[in-house]
Amino acid sequence: MAGKGLFGRVREALFPSRKAPVQSTTQAGQVRDRKYGGNTKAMAAAYGVSPRTVQRWIDGSRHPTPKHVDQLQREAVEVQTTERGRERKAKQLAQRGTVSGIGARVGRAVSFEIRGSDAVRARDIHLNLTGEQAAALALAEDEDEVRAVIGQVLADYFNGGAGYGGFSADDFDFDPNDFDLN
Repeated sequence: MAGKGLFGRVREALFPSRKAPVQSTTQAGQVRDRKYGGNTKAMAAAYGVSPRTVQRWIDGSRHPTPKHVDQLQREAVEVQTTERGRERKAKQLAQRGTVSGIGARVGRAVSFEIRGSDAVRARDIHLNLTGEQAAALALAEDEDEVRAVIGQVLADYFNGGAGYGGFSADDFDFDPNDFDLN
């Protein structure tokens, strides 16, 4: 799963039929066509390579260097869903109300911290997302937005629900590699 990151894993869990292709040639072609409007020069500029290099990635005569693989995989995940598709999914999830049917697990052993507290027990936190929380994940456009949504879900969990208690999303940090959505 290297390269997908938290954002990619959340996207694939919420949109299981829209997984990013495995082959770098397919990834490069889809990213160029869907994110850069088919403009090879624009994609080359974003990656800091020549247009010919991008064309070679697409035709399979070359593969992206390790420094470009992560960016290509992230963008391949991004282009699998359209804005309209994310909005449609978010609307469906929001209509589910307090029980979305989507759960999450955040590891708390070493990677989970609450600011201002050193009393951390080694256990996982199992969360049941509301429809609104799941909808916010569906609409998230990058890793930072996903982390903010999950931080707010954790704050709501420890506050006993939205609007209670004094925790905010900024009070929580977690290891994105120790997170699962189901």
